[in-house]
Amino acid sequence: MSERRFRPRDYVGCILLLLLTGFLPLLARCEENPLTVNVQVHADQPDGTIAPIWNYFGYDEPNYSYAPNGRKLLKELAALGPEPAYIRVHNLLTTGDGSASLKWGSTNVYTEDAQGKPVYSWTILDRIFDSFHESGVKPLVEIGFMPEALSTHPEPYRHNFPQGSIYTGWAYPPKDYQKWAEVVFQFVHHLRERYGDAEVKTWLWEVWNEPDIEYWKGTPQEYFKLYDFSVDAVLRALPAARVGGPDSTGPANPKAAEFLRAFLDHCAHQTNYVTGKVGSRLDFISFHPKGSPKWLGDHVQMGISRQLSAIEQGFQIVASFPEYRRTPIVLGESDPEGCAACSARSNPQNSYRNGPLYAVYTAETLNQIFFLFNREHVNFLGAVTWLLSLKSKRISKASARWPQTAWTNLC
Repeated sequence: MSERRFRPRDYVGCILLLLLTGFLPLLARCEENPLTVNVQVHADQPDGTIAPIWNYFGYDEPNYSYAPNGRKLLKELAALGPEPAYIRVHNLLTTGDGSASLKWGSTNVYTEDAQGKPVYSWTILDRIFDSFHESGVKPLVEIGFMPEALSTHPEPYRHNFPQGSIYTGWAYPPKDYQKWAEVVFQFVHHLRERYGDAEVKTWLWEVWNEPDIEYWKGTPQEYFKLYDFSVDAVLRALPAARVGGPDSTGPANPKAAEFLRAFLDHCAHQTNYVTGKVGSRLDFISFHPKGSPKWLGDHVQMGISRQLSAIEQGFQIVASFPEYRRTPIVLGESDPEGCAACSARSNPQNSYRNGPLYAVYTAETLNQIFFLFNREHVNFLGAVTWLLSLKSKRISKASARWPQTAWTNLC
């Protein structure tokens, strides 16, 4: 990732963007209740270069990528700035017919015939990655989830969000790790053949999603085994690939922190399940910090302290390993809360999304991330915003009633 120096027109553009996306209503309120605000801009005192950590986006539903609104939004993201936007999606190896619904997607890449022999189909996957390629965005390729034919517990396989558990057959370990590795190899090999070395070398490749909770129905050691087999397969298919993980949940939670430490220890000091040697390839480290908004009856109170605490502790855990102090860090999902598919009607605390509070919160979070990674002296690559949905959503009546005065409740 390249870096560039902020110029005055960059600040002007940022201010205009914030005005257009939510601050105008606040300015109208300020005319009724005037406040004195002192703003000092030291344009002659630059802090040096600044990395574009904000150009990472993600969503659960990969099949929306090639829908008309999906293609439109991807092009808009690609046009935001000179640096490429990176896109992360779930369900790239999930079994199904490609029909999309909230928190679901499928490609049907791998099935088996009656004799148990592999059957590969790239039709749906190509539609997804062609949409990325044609839009000018770069994939942050999430390797998951488990094809039905390989799952140790395949039934039930497709969930029905929001009814029941979403953690069904796709979340289980493989029956055969060698077969899983071959699926990953064929997956990466196909993408390399289709888009060429020059393109795929610019991508990022990661193994699974949130394996410290029920997105992975195996043990931590079984995930480490999956990681080793997956990385080996990726590098056999594309030796120049940049691979990483574990995309675990926020390290402010002690169990999540323990998992991240154990994963880093495995990659640095433990025996590789494939090679039998010490260590596993780790080109970037990822975890997911989330906030915790609350509905207080007539407004939303955000939970930025929880998100920032997760970021701070994650940075400190990475920095505690000398091997990884300079390894790039990606916040694989960095958001005010954890359910982009949850409506504000049934979850009123999520009504912050439909007003200026979201923009204010995001700007403050990015500012604090810059402070934290400079203070902890870690190498930070980017923060994935996971609050996109490529499917049109209606603003609920509850959201429409949400008062603008709530924008101050960040803590």
